[in-house]
Amino acid sequence: MSGSARLAAACPNEDAAQAARRIGLEGGNAVDAAVAAMLVVSVNEPGMVSLAGGAFITVDPGDGRAPVTIDGYVEMPGRGLPPDAFGRGLREIYTDYGGGTHMTIGHGSVATPGVLPALEVAQGQFGALPWPVVVEPSIEVARKGFALSAAVDYFLSHTREDLYGHDPATRAALHHADGSPVRRGQTLHIPDLADFLERVAREGSSALMRGDVAQVLAEEMAAHGGLITLADLEAYRPAVRPATLIEVGPAHRRWHLATNPPPAIGGPVLAALLLLLGEGPAAAGTVPVGGAADLAWVIGVVRSVLAHRRGVLDVAPDRAAAAQALLDGVLAGGQAWRGRSPSTAHVSTVDAAGAACAITASTGYGSGITIPGTGVWLNNCLGEHELNLTGVHSLAPGVRLASNMAPTVGRRDDGAWMAIGSPGADRITTALAQVIGAAAFGGCDWDHAVSRPRLHISAPGVGTEQLEYEQDLGIEAMDAEGLLPSPSELPRRAHPPSSMYFGGVGVAVHESGGWVHAVADPRRGGAIAVL
Repeated sequence: MSGSARLAAACPNEDAAQAARRIGLEGGNAVDAAVAAMLVVSVNEPGMVSLAGGAFITVDPGDGRAPVTIDGYVEMPGRGLPPDAFGRGLREIYTDYGGGTHMTIGHGSVATPGVLPALEVAQGQFGALPWPVVVEPSIEVARKGFALSAAVDYFLSHTREDLYGHDPATRAALHHADGSPVRRGQTLHIPDLADFLERVAREGSSALMRGDVAQVLAEEMAAHGGLITLADLEAYRPAVRPATLIEVGPAHRRWHLATNPPPAIGGPVLAALLLLLGEGPAAAGTVPVGGAADLAWVIGVVRSVLAHRRGVLDVAPDRAAAAQALLDGVLAGGQAWRGRSPSTAHVSTVDAAGAACAITASTGYGSGITIPGTGVWLNNCLGEHELNLTGVHSLAPGVRLASNMAPTVGRRDDGAWMAIGSPGADRITTALAQVIGAAAFGGCDWDHAVSRPRLHISAPGVGTEQLEYEQDLGIEAMDAEGLLPSPSELPRRAHPPSSMYFGGVGVAVHESGGWVHAVADPRRGGAIAVL
């Protein structure tokens, strides 16, 4: 949607969009609106996002200060525990979600959460409203209950029993009194969550990370083989880092982007994808965007960068150094570099004062466990196999886990500014690269860039690759041109059009003339707010 406005937001659902709109009407800025919306999403997308997950927040304050990313991602717990405490409290399950997913759940899969401290730091440093005002919309949604969205219903249709059916609190929330499951459009209410959010409004993130709730969490972990200790919760601090900066696009529409820096791997991978896509024939204007030659280029770039991610970044003992080396190599060598080589949610906001805020948060697939008496569902970030290739409990306590999240803000030379990001596990970076690339290199408007069919290269087994694509991409019709890898060289799997597998990009753009665009991806049934 476009319009002359003072604030725009792209959100995963209508309740979150209404929260952003309300905060804007109360005088809040882009950061206030984004934080309020993400708090609502942490309530009404249970299992996909949680107050006990992790997040990255990239902010361009719009006042001359450099963009920063606030790292509120989860940490490896276990401070002060003996070696024999590790490797316990784990349960392996398999679901058909996302085409088939193995995951580890249970108390031992829970990492030290960071989303609440990160939201508090972002709002405290860059927001304009009092913290309790920003929390209030999420309290109201939790108090009255909410309609189960299509996206959450789809996720729970694969995980409701095996993942969330063992904890009495999660099972009760997801079922009616007669034992039938709460389904799409029906009201879901999570007991105790509104009361806990009232404490968050009064106490900030200390409501979770300190005091009696922290004590209950630590005792719950100790009793069931989990690793989080009071020392882990006490020691956790969000890290505020300079964002990774890159430039993409031709001179007449060049974007200066700021994204998630190392030690996260999502930002560097996104930067590498965009820099390499920028050397392709569609970016040079020699072939049409979306044609066979362009598609062959995109597939080649995605294969190269994701192979490097899996083989180097995901297993590097020093991820920060490895991620920086990737960026340095691509910047120095361009295309020559290629020869050497759960569930999430996203909110994007911009305001008329020049600020942009992008928040991506995750709880993994969820551990299936609630902190007693709070309604807060715990993450299973230690049990996401694609992000823990060295083993479930292989990291030292206090180390941040790897993440593909890449919340990004940017400014264009003509004075426009924007925020963009996506959920989607290891599809986050490829989704964002295809959307930003279509807008920056192909000249697509943002609505078209978000709705265009997407592709991804998955790794269904060790040493294997598979081309995942939406059916309306038209790959089969292009085979006759002989430019694409054959199915024997690169096996293929087709997905329905607008499949949630390929993320849910949300973008908010303030154009130089005062017009705004907010686009929410139909793959996640997103919603926008413009005021």
